[in-house]
Amino acid sequence: MILDIRKYGDPVLRKKAQPVAKITDELKKLAADMVDTMRYEPGVGLAAPQVGVSIRMIVFEVADLGLGPVAYVNPEIIEKSGEVASEEGCLSIPKISGDVVRHKRVTVKAMTLDGKEAVVSYEDLPSRVMQHEIDHLDGILFIDRLNPIKRALLRAKLKKISSTDYRLRKE
Repeated sequence: MILDIRKYGDPVLRKKAQPVAKITDELKKLAADMVDTMRYEPGVGLAAPQVGVSIRMIVFEVADLGLGPVAYVNPEIIEKSGEVASEEGCLSIPKISGDVVRHKRVTVKAMTLDGKEAVVSYEDLPSRVMQHEIDHLDGILFIDRLNPIKRALLRAKLKKISSTDYRLRKE
C-alpha cells in the first residue's frame, strides 16, 4: 500500500522517534508499505516518521548497486570516517536540494525484521542514505545541514511547502 509522505512543516518530522521494542507482523507490514511508497515516489530511502509513524525504523534500496530493499529497526551509527559533500534531496521536502557534507563511510548497528542484530558497513551513496534516514529518526532534516546562506535562500520555498497539507499525495 502506498502511504502518504509527510512534508516539511509536519511536527512528526521534528520529533525524536521512539525505539521499537518488538518485531511484530504490523511492523513488517509497515516496512513493506514503506518500501512500496519509497519505490512509488521514487526514492532510495524512507524513515517511518516520513509516513507519520514516530518509530525508529528505516527502509532503503539502492537498486543500481544491487542493495536492498532492506529494513532496519533501531539503527545507530557506530563508526564513521571520511567526509564528502554531495547533493541531497528528500521526499518530505519536494523540489529542494542542496550540498550536504556527510561521512564517506559508516558502520550501522540495527535489528532486522527477523529479529537478528546486524552490523553493516556502507560507503558513498549507501552511506549517505543511511545518515540521511537516521537523521530523520532524530528529527533532523537535510536542510539543517546546509550552510546558513543556502538555508536562508530556501526560506520562501520552505514556507510555501509548510503552508500546504502536510501529507503529500500523488493523484
